Amino acid sequence: MPAKPTSKTPTTYRDAGVDIDAGNALVKAIGPLAAKTGRPGLIGGIGGFGGLFDLKACGFADAVLVAATDGVGTKLKLAIETDAHDGIGVDLVAMNVNDIVVQGAEPLFFLDYFACGKLDVSVAERVIASIARGCQEAGAALIGGETAEMPGLYAEGDYDLAGFAVGGVERQDLLPRKDLEAGDVILALPSSGVHANGFSLVRRVVEQAGLSWSDEAPFAPGVTLGQALLTPTRIYVRPLLAVIRETKAIKALAHITGGGLTNNIPRVLPEGLTAKIDLASFALPPVFAWLQHAAGLDAPELLRTFNCGIGMVVVTAAADADRVALSLKAQGEEPRRIGHLVPRKDKTPIAFKGKFASGPVS
Repeated sequence: MPAKPTSKTPTTYRDAGVDIDAGNALVKAIGPLAAKTGRPGLIGGIGGFGGLFDLKACGFADAVLVAATDGVGTKLKLAIETDAHDGIGVDLVAMNVNDIVVQGAEPLFFLDYFACGKLDVSVAERVIASIARGCQEAGAALIGGETAEMPGLYAEGDYDLAGFAVGGVERQDLLPRKDLEAGDVILALPSSGVHANGFSLVRRVVEQAGLSWSDEAPFAPGVTLGQALLTPTRIYVRPLLAVIRETKAIKALAHITGGGLTNNIPRVLPEGLTAKIDLASFALPPVFAWLQHAAGLDAPELLRTFNCGIGMVVVTAAADADRVALSLKAQGEEPRRIGHLVPRKDKTPIAFKGKFASGPVS
């Protein structure tokens, strides 16, 4: 026998907390944003069951696909608590496409996942507009995504983000190269700030200091703490691809994300080499000096938690270092020589010497 309804009036999906019409409105709003990210290889637009991409149209002869997926961590809490959603999508794209380019690959397309308890179309549209902006900056097509409304799983006003990117590279151009050797030079490209790692600690430090996001940043006079910390992650794709293609001299790249310099540089090194980094070769930006002081971190802990002002590392032969640096400068970058590779003697993949070239922490 069929169960009797508990109410004479129907209970709809909207009554349960999921608004199909709001989702449809968001898809309609996303269309023009995604269209701006179009590039060779893209077939059709968003709205289908899957995104289509023609690799042959990109001109690859012997392509290897490179895939990456990532989120932005608890930096999202800061965006939500300050109602500042216009840059967090750039972070999302950056965390993925920077991982693509370090393997020598060109990002081709991007998909996003936006999950929330109750869909606020205006907020979601701002977030996805910033994702589209990041895709444009990276040269990747926003080919599709998913919006999930899950009442009961997320608190009111909360949402989560995840991204997925795919890139392509000719097999012969994959990085890191096999010819890394002692004497190779390590160049560093500056970060724009904390990027999107370490925010669980950042939020704890701010709480313990008794600060609010609307207070003036202790390390950036005239700017609120929230604004300063929400500076989007830099996207290094276009300058790096240009230099890779122009010089053909980049041997390896490392994206400095969670784990800092300590854990990320060794990821691209063979077992027989150690990266020797001179901390005195670069200044610790004020935001990291403040975090180090406020959290009471020693240098080793700071170096494995934050990027410390370096968002990307470039490895090249000593004979090519000046040429690569000039090419990076021509692309608007500010490369700094921070170390070199040496033979590994004690199973340590990275070694630091000296102290940061920065003034006293106030």
